[in-house]
Amino acid sequence: MKAVLPLDDAAADLATVGGKGASLARLTRAGLPVPRGFHVTTDAYRSFVAGFRDEILRAAASGLPERIPGLFAAHDLPAGLAAEIQAAYAALGPDVPVAVRSSATAEDLPGMSFAGQQDTYLNVRGDGLLDAVRRCWASLWNARAIAYRDRNGVPHDDVALAVVVQELVDADAAGVMFTADPVSGARDRIVINASWGLGESVVGGHVTPDTVVVSGGAVVEARTGDKTVMTVRTAGGTEERPVPAGLRGAPVLDDAQAVELARVGARVQELYGTPMDIEWTCRDGAFALVQARPVTALEPPAEEWNDSLKGDHLWSAGNLGEAIPGVMTPLTWSFVRVFIGEAMSSSTLPGVDLVGNIGGRFYMNLSAVYTIAGAAGMRSRIGAIEQVFGKLPPGLDVPLVDLTRLQVIRRVTPVAVRMLRRVRRHAKGLHAFLATARQTFEDVRGHVAVAGSAPELAELCERELLPYLVTASRMLEAAGRQGGSTLVLTRDRLRRLVGDIDAEAMLTGVNGDGELASLGPVMGLARLSRGEITRDEFARAYGHRGPHEFEVSIPRPAEDPAWIDAQLAGLRDITAGTEALLERQRRAREEAWARFARRHPRKEARMRARVRRWNAVVRDREQARSEVVRAFWALRAFAVRAGELTSRGDDVFHLYVEELLALLRGDAGVLEKVPARRAAYERYAALPPYPTLIVGRFDPVRWAADPDRRPDLYDARGSRVPVSDTVTGFPGAPGVVEGVARVISGPEEGERLKPGEILVTTLTNVGWTPLFPRAAAVVTDLGAPLSHASIVARELGIPAVVGTGNATMRVRDGDLIRVDGERGTVESLG
Repeated sequence: MKAVLPLDDAAADLATVGGKGASLARLTRAGLPVPRGFHVTTDAYRSFVAGFRDEILRAAASGLPERIPGLFAAHDLPAGLAAEIQAAYAALGPDVPVAVRSSATAEDLPGMSFAGQQDTYLNVRGDGLLDAVRRCWASLWNARAIAYRDRNGVPHDDVALAVVVQELVDADAAGVMFTADPVSGARDRIVINASWGLGESVVGGHVTPDTVVVSGGAVVEARTGDKTVMTVRTAGGTEERPVPAGLRGAPVLDDAQAVELARVGARVQELYGTPMDIEWTCRDGAFALVQARPVTALEPPAEEWNDSLKGDHLWSAGNLGEAIPGVMTPLTWSFVRVFIGEAMSSSTLPGVDLVGNIGGRFYMNLSAVYTIAGAAGMRSRIGAIEQVFGKLPPGLDVPLVDLTRLQVIRRVTPVAVRMLRRVRRHAKGLHAFLATARQTFEDVRGHVAVAGSAPELAELCERELLPYLVTASRMLEAAGRQGGSTLVLTRDRLRRLVGDIDAEAMLTGVNGDGELASLGPVMGLARLSRGEITRDEFARAYGHRGPHEFEVSIPRPAEDPAWIDAQLAGLRDITAGTEALLERQRRAREEAWARFARRHPRKEARMRARVRRWNAVVRDREQARSEVVRAFWALRAFAVRAGELTSRGDDVFHLYVEELLALLRGDAGVLEKVPARRAAYERYAALPPYPTLIVGRFDPVRWAADPDRRPDLYDARGSRVPVSDTVTGFPGAPGVVEGVARVISGPEEGERLKPGEILVTTLTNVGWTPLFPRAAAVVTDLGAPLSHASIVARELGIPAVVGTGNATMRVRDGDLIRVDGERGTVESLG
């Protein structure tokens, strides 16, 4: 029997010296700074308890752990065992103070640390050592240790306890260090807690320690705690004493010491190959390690999705970000990138990303857009950009791409020429595509459903699905570009000629010559309620539209059997009102045209033709967008089928499309990426929506933890554009309404909006359309004159103010407010 082993002995493994002892032995052998000491092995424990082990187990099983310390106290250590322990202690030096720490075989295991379940005794000397060892052994059977083993399914008759005896460092300071952030899970952040005196005050939670974060070899965060007590050595052991007043608020470690300690932590992590929880001490500037265990409660490693790190750009969640409001799975993002590459090729500045994934959310790079506009001499038409992407806060300086005007023109000109050719070519087939798109979708989805094997499905994706997405995306580009500057300039010209109210009225009627896709669901429900179409026809026409219609991991509305009934129930009291709104707006439109004809008789015919062109472009663009969304439903069907054929279920949503195709063809290695991707998705999805505008490098986790965070703007440059005290935005649709504000975060809360109340929200998309007829007015943080909220509100004649940036910050649920859709203002009425 080996009763005692040197601290660095190669035989000091888990079974022999317990988890803590094995870890300290490993650290010592690696040359890391560990106080001198030795192990009292599990063999020694088993030898000591052999005569009364059955009594211990009976007491534990009977729920009477309080009897067990007496069993240990009643037995002396055998003379030979006591002599070996005393000899090892004497080798440390005369009357050396030591720490006597328990080290169980069921300790510091993967997923279970057992931290704090057994006892530790500090500042033990001479004759007190044997008694401290015996009390450590007894603590294996205290009530908390027994309960912890029961909860974790560890049999009591399998455990044994070793004891680590180490020279006690009379520490000036001590604490714990995590080599990965225990809160965020970030592997590039070492978090150090520090306090004065011995480490027990930190480990025991008796003080608020300093917290220092080291990343990239430098201190990146430091918070000084209010350290009220400290654990110190005394003649009889240790005790808690007040921290001297001059030290309570003083930092324990300076930056150089924190970085040095972090380097030691990094060595420990490298030794173990996993993030570590380390207890450390410091005496006269020298660090020592007294314990190291794997971090068991750490979130799994997560990928970082953050294109804001690529450069100092201005990113906006406006425009398409309204259609993709949530955190995207990797599969969705890979499809969105295909879509953007085909549908927005004209806005590309080669060498600069036009779109980005920031914490899983979709953003547009406005620095690229503004750089192109500046190089093309369009600075005077910034208002046209704002009509598409939304207004910027006054005083916000847009960082431009670091290219000369000539460099930009040389890069953009070939792209623009190719775009014009593409648009002309694809526009010729636009209406034929729209006429057959629904049947194409049915055919493609049907082929997906009958795919009999994974390789067959992969071939189908490349042969039909991806080309279908590419074609739909190109048609959307053609639909939006076919009118040239019609969408932007017609509205501005009308407003100059007749004013805002008549201009907005004259631009309505998009739904008159053919259905406007954004209004489709609510109009379709009215027709369904009158029996003009069947439930199946309604589902085929509108079942793909919803608040998260681009996200392929989320079921489409038509996949829910109860969806239609829920929609009908929600609109039962307002379906007639929808048509009344359209009729009211028709009369307002005719009256506005009559006034225009009286004021500008020679311009009426030409302007009517131009507005008809406006209406046709809007309709084509909205219908083409609807068919892109339908294509994404086909892609969802493909993903679901892929999960079935590979037996991987929703794992497939955490692969990029090229990886999913590889999996379908038998490459299971791509699945290694799923845990990190799933962890990233879950982390980002748990955060609040990020700011509408982001300038520079942005950390979603740190931003979310900031109590002073702003939902409208984040500027890494440190400039502080003030939050406006007033709520102003684009005049989305004219009219003045007073009423109760109902602040709603998503359409799933739609039942909270009562008829006649004012809808206030961050953004809207087609999934919100059924709520519009019951709203007296609409106010949004995001948006522009060509956004969903503006178009639908204008058609229904509902006053709207969009793109305010701060409405949900300034307006509280239940406030009485006045919305002026002509001036673009929102006022509190008290």
